[in-house]
Amino acid sequence: MAGSIGISAGVVWQYLNENGESSVTKISKETKLDAKTTQRAIGWLAGEAKLAIDMKGRTEIISLK
Repeated sequence: MAGSIGISAGVVWQYLNENGESSVTKISKETKLDAKTTQRAIGWLAGEAKLAIDMKGRTEIISLK
């Protein structure tokens, strides 16, 4: 499972690199990853200090550092 999470983290990183900051929902929809996999991938990248997570209203906005 760790391998697939790492691959998904790469997909999320690539999406953010190409498209800039985004909500978790949009990342999931655009990358076609299910919500749980998207959250795990974001957790992986956050653990490696590669992401910034900010709030805009009630929405979490994810971006690369």
